[in-house]
Amino acid sequence: MANTNAPFGFRQYSGTGSAPTYEQVPVRIAYDATNIFFGDPVTPTNAGLVVQGAGADAQTAGIFVGCQYLSVSQKRTVWSNFWPGSDVAATNYVIGYIVNDPNAKFLAQVGATGLVVADVNSNIDYAIGTGNTMSGISGASLDQSTLATTSTLPFRVVSLVEEPPGAPGTAAGAYNYAIVSFNNVSTKTLTSVG
Repeated sequence: MANTNAPFGFRQYSGTGSAPTYEQVPVRIAYDATNIFFGDPVTPTNAGLVVQGAGADAQTAGIFVGCQYLSVSQKRTVWSNFWPGSDVAATNYVIGYIVNDPNAKFLAQVGATGLVVADVNSNIDYAIGTGNTMSGISGASLDQSTLATTSTLPFRVVSLVEEPPGAPGTAAGAYNYAIVSFNNVSTKTLTSVG
């Protein structure tokens, strides 16, 4: 059975921490920042904020898992799994939550070429994709064309998902799933492969 091309960003696979924070760290997002979806990598700015990553970033702040903001249209605090990019008064901030634990691991879909076992322990970048504004889920995926030993790449391939056999996203080849860990995150020193 061929894998389905349906990227979902970076879903936490291990390292969920414990109550009350579950490894979620609060950060600030500018009121006029573009959409940030659940599972998107985010990048720090020089203004102390985070924005949706774009791949090939200088550094990754973490993986976005939700936010809260005072909604102009609803006149109340809204908790959401994604930042819709508007609905906050000018000059206000949105409180976002990210996972930036250097030991966390994430499940992500690979692009059209897929990864093979020989790619494990290599570093890799991501493609941001198009998030779903109905569900709030990211469209980010791993970009296998960037697979390298480069120390500045944001993720390291830890393993491939091969079970259960025949399930979408598990067959070898295009659009398979991989488990990755942070390689280049604000809380971790960069490492090269080799």
